[in-house]
Amino acid sequence: MNNFVTDAINLKAYNLSESDKIIVMYSRDKGLIRGVAKGVKKPKSKLGARMDLLVANKLMLYKGKNLDTICQAEALNTFHKIRQNMDKIFYSLYISEVVTNFGVEDDPCSGEIFDLLYKALEKIAEASDKVEILLSVLKFQMKMMSLSGFGVELNTCLKCGCELREDNMYFSSSLGGVICKECNQAYGIPVIMHYKLRDFLKTLEITDFSNKSDFEEKATEKICLVCFELLKGYINLHSPKKFNSTNILQEIC
Repeated sequence: MNNFVTDAINLKAYNLSESDKIIVMYSRDKGLIRGVAKGVKKPKSKLGARMDLLVANKLMLYKGKNLDTICQAEALNTFHKIRQNMDKIFYSLYISEVVTNFGVEDDPCSGEIFDLLYKALEKIAEASDKVEILLSVLKFQMKMMSLSGFGVELNTCLKCGCELREDNMYFSSSLGGVICKECNQAYGIPVIMHYKLRDFLKTLEITDFSNKSDFEEKATEKICLVCFELLKGYINLHSPKKFNSTNILQEIC
């Protein structure tokens, strides 16, 4: 059988012909996949809006030599509230691009990454303000980097290995985490990280989207934006592909 069924979230789309598109998706079972949506640009297409970006579908695809063909699509979640707010749109496009850049075909973590993206989009869609949007994005950033093998070291100094507790430290995107004051004399890293900010990020990494920690209750938009920019820089540096969404985000932050 050349047909297979999987759940997938639409990440990107490219025109293939006057009526067809190539849809880049992240699937629960096979990681990053690409499928041809034939006739999708026609008014009476059976696929229609289900091929829009940031839509989760249950798909039936025909396995092709180079590209799969999307035969059927049943919408699981359109995350329609995302489309009602510009912040929600831009931050959702950003996290989908993170998955596009770090996701691979036949990803062994495909189930976990699919669920992470799905829950993050679901939470962003239901967010009541920008702080809630940013908290969901921060959780996604921390968890996604850990799943991708680029987890941020926030517990111990990357140079000497000492445990960092209630002391300010320095954060290095290139080194992948924190450096203590003493070791930073040799590095001269300019980015200071307060231990409470570190604790905030550590807590977000282990807190599920359905729960809300004490840190989240007290979080402000300013603190969230500082953390977002910190993690965005880290992710950009380690990404195998260039980001297109970050320039737009820079304008709205």
